[in-house]
Amino acid sequence: MQDLHLKHIAIEGPIGIGKTTLVNALADKLQAKPLLERIDDNPFINLFYENPERHALPVQLSFLFSRLKQWQALNQQELFHQGMITDYIFAKDRLFATVTLSDAELGLYDQVLRAVAVDLPRPDLVIYLQSDAEIIMQRIKRRDRSFERNLDADYLRRIIAAYDHFFFHYQETPLLIVQTDKLNFADRPEDIDALLVRIAKMRSNTEFWADYTG
Repeated sequence: MQDLHLKHIAIEGPIGIGKTTLVNALADKLQAKPLLERIDDNPFINLFYENPERHALPVQLSFLFSRLKQWQALNQQELFHQGMITDYIFAKDRLFATVTLSDAELGLYDQVLRAVAVDLPRPDLVIYLQSDAEIIMQRIKRRDRSFERNLDADYLRRIIAAYDHFFFHYQETPLLIVQTDKLNFADRPEDIDALLVRIAKMRSNTEFWADYTG
């Protein structure tokens, strides 16, 4: 990733937005290491979608410790020398917690988070992918993951609203907000190239890109 002078790009956005697709495409294009969140390894994810209120806290804590384990392994392997594309930032962990947990559970989660908090490196750039909830639901139905079949549209809208609020106030790193409705990173390689051109043109800390015409 030397041409862009970036060692670590993080792709963020709600479930079904296309993070994994973009991470793999950019990693291949930039000869970087992809780092994907281990959703399928979470033993509580199926239970959460079946009964969110009952299983929100264990699924949240499971993701928290899984992400910590990934980052600790990264530091040991020094993968930053190669360049890395990830499909999450660690700060987003609490974003989901504020949506899914009760006040008492959130208080307990925050205690755990403070107890295990470590000094993690920040990405050089965060790309936040946006799309309409109905379009995302269509994508989720097409990929047909078993544990997502019970995904509630209202829950997805609340997650999208939480993301929008989070990144509206986000100042920790450079941020490119990408509206993806007119883009197809899976089937159009030229959209990946256009995104890389747009990244190279960034001059301010937070910028917005709606399509690949400019």
